[in-house]
Amino acid sequence: MQFYLIGLWETVRDFIGTGGDVLYLVFIALLIMWIVMIERAWFLFGVFPRERKRIIEAWKARKDTTSWYAHRIREAWISEASEKLTARMLVLKTMIAICPLIGLLGTVTGMIAVFEIMAVQGTGNPRLMAGGISMATIPTMAGMVAALSGMFFAQRLDGRIKAAKEHLIDNMPHH
Repeated sequence: MQFYLIGLWETVRDFIGTGGDVLYLVFIALLIMWIVMIERAWFLFGVFPRERKRIIEAWKARKDTTSWYAHRIREAWISEASEKLTARMLVLKTMIAICPLIGLLGTVTGMIAVFEIMAVQGTGNPRLMAGGISMATIPTMAGMVAALSGMFFAQRLDGRIKAAKEHLIDNMPHH
């Protein structure tokens, strides 16, 4: 197991070495994105069901569910629950959008490295130019892969959040 982890670390280190330091930024954005996604999933599946049950029981325990005042209370409870459900989703979507842009930054820095090599060495050293081209393409790929991984799960999470909100509304009938 220890040799496997050492080999994995060396592979990651080589990948970052080939792609440039911008990959650290992609990794940080990816880490933030997945921490927020895991936290939102934990809230949605672990915490919110108890919250929904508490709100529904409080609504059903009310004697007055038909007056204007009761409807405003219902709307306020639904609005508070909706705010809790959608909290940090903007951060998540921002991280998804930033990943390809960070990759593009890596592309630009990699191309600058290629142009510097061409200016100093000329076009006669293809090995040096290939290193700069990899430095230009790997961050773009890493940023796109990071964004795609987050996009799929964020869309599913968004759909589940909307369903949870609808379930809450459906279980709080207003007569």
